Amino acid sequence: MNIKEFDFDLPEELIAQTPLKERSSSRLLVLNKQEGSIEHRHFTDIKKYLKKGDCLVLNDTRVLPARLHGVKEETGARIEILLLHQVEGDNWEVLAKPAKKVKEGTVIKFGDGRLQATCIKIKDHGGRIVQFAYDGIFYEVLDKLGEMPLPPYIKEQLPERERYQTVYAKEEGSAAAPTAGLHFTNKLLDELKEIGVIITFITLHVGLGTFRPVSADTIEEHEMHAEFYHMSSETARTLNRVKQNEGRIISVGTTSTRTLETIARDQAGKFVEAGGWTDIFIYPPYQFKAIDGLITNFHLPKSTLIMLISAFAGKDMVMKAYKEAVEQRYRFFSFGDAMMILPS
Repeated sequence: MNIKEFDFDLPEELIAQTPLKERSSSRLLVLNKQEGSIEHRHFTDIKKYLKKGDCLVLNDTRVLPARLHGVKEETGARIEILLLHQVEGDNWEVLAKPAKKVKEGTVIKFGDGRLQATCIKIKDHGGRIVQFAYDGIFYEVLDKLGEMPLPPYIKEQLPERERYQTVYAKEEGSAAAPTAGLHFTNKLLDELKEIGVIITFITLHVGLGTFRPVSADTIEEHEMHAEFYHMSSETARTLNRVKQNEGRIISVGTTSTRTLETIARDQAGKFVEAGGWTDIFIYPPYQFKAIDGLITNFHLPKSTLIMLISAFAGKDMVMKAYKEAVEQRYRFFSFGDAMMILPS
């Protein structure tokens, strides 16, 4: 299948540059898979579409202040690195920019010199393995020197770091936010619990795959970068119980979806405590084994994310919904509005 089938025209002014003042005040496009209908709501209206026994699955990953600006020890040349994931100990996989200036043995210093990185291995697409040396506790040093790794299409500064975190973010390790979760407030989550909606969590640390475009002409040629995931035994029990009671599993975001589908695929549709690396690539046609509904943001043209939701709701229906979202002036991408896809 050619990636051009997942392209659409998006006016630049619809790319949200800043988050809304109130998290849950974003708009919500509700797509009914069975009827093919589209409704325009506000995000707090999800309470009208969820019912007792439904289960929302949220990704509790926490974004690291993973963008670091430093200088090359030998020449003083400016180098930017983006932490992707911890390999082992103080060794991390990173993206380097400009990558051609970072060779094996290159030493990069950050801030007042309390942190430095030595390149120990070169990888594809600007990737490097670096070994950090520092005084103190690594995450405390990173918190002082690092910046939030906002996507390249966001040009505005983010005055409050926490606005690029979900309110339930806990497990440190992501290079980007699971943005579908940014719409939730603690108040909204409490209101959902009051009507009998079950809330549970998985972890997927968003990595290189978020930053890699689909460069192949056909989607079958594209290779996903692996990302770390984990599901607890408690979450597995909850999800199996929901299925047994004929409740609906509603995934919040494509990251939660990829985690759930990875485990259900490997366990014949069941859920178990599991962890590891997934490079699952979901695109049409795909038979979903885990989820019944999906809450997600509006994604980039020709991205793996729009391919995933097209597999879930049907490509023609998704492209129709996106066309209507553009006409209705929805806000797109990380700080944009949301879409809810339900079976009926």
